[in-house]
Amino acid sequence: MPSRSTAAPSLFAESPAPATPRTQQSGWINAHCDGGARGNPGPSGYGALIQNDEGVVLAELSEFLGMRTNNYAEYSGLLGCLQYALDHNYPRLRVVSDSELMVKQIQGKYQVKSPDLKPLFEEAKRRIARLEGFEISHALRHKNKDADRLANEAMDRGMRRGNSSDVRTSASGQPAPAPLKVTPYPTKSEAPPNPYEKADAMLRGFTKDGVVHVLGGAILPDGIFVKIIRE
Repeated sequence: MPSRSTAAPSLFAESPAPATPRTQQSGWINAHCDGGARGNPGPSGYGALIQNDEGVVLAELSEFLGMRTNNYAEYSGLLGCLQYALDHNYPRLRVVSDSELMVKQIQGKYQVKSPDLKPLFEEAKRRIARLEGFEISHALRHKNKDADRLANEAMDRGMRRGNSSDVRTSASGQPAPAPLKVTPYPTKSEAPPNPYEKADAMLRGFTKDGVVHVLGGAILPDGIFVKIIRE
């Protein structure tokens, strides 16, 4: 991982209480959400399209998350949709996601074993409990195109791709984070080289009482064929 990282907005921060009570909305709202990471882990983001039951677009959410995994980004999208519903007094929310893992974990069909995902899962459950109605279902990626586009826009902004007109501020009003360069996996083995892997490498030593003694402080690796040369 690179030494340089960018702190992401907290997924657990509660929005400040409104100065005056807002009118409770009626009916259901529907959200398509998606999350992704380029490198897994790598620069990540989520996107969500939120509509009412008549198909009118209420909001487009798109947030850069910093250096995260795909699954972290998927959960972030769900949390963003839940917080939107709570902040705008929508009591009933339907969510569609192309993350089968997250959907089945929220439905209780899969256990949450990852220590990185457990806090996100628990926070999602807390927010769901504050709603009057909640449904979540899985869809294939080609049926989640708008959310996928918004998630990719978030990652592009975070990595400073495109021209300046593509750069937008985050939901918190802060500028997009500085560019990141990521090499999540080594391109070759980082183990020290094997000193005996060359064909022409030769160990010198002597035998005494049937035991091989290697000179020069070297260690005879296991499984090495020893040829005794008498000079």
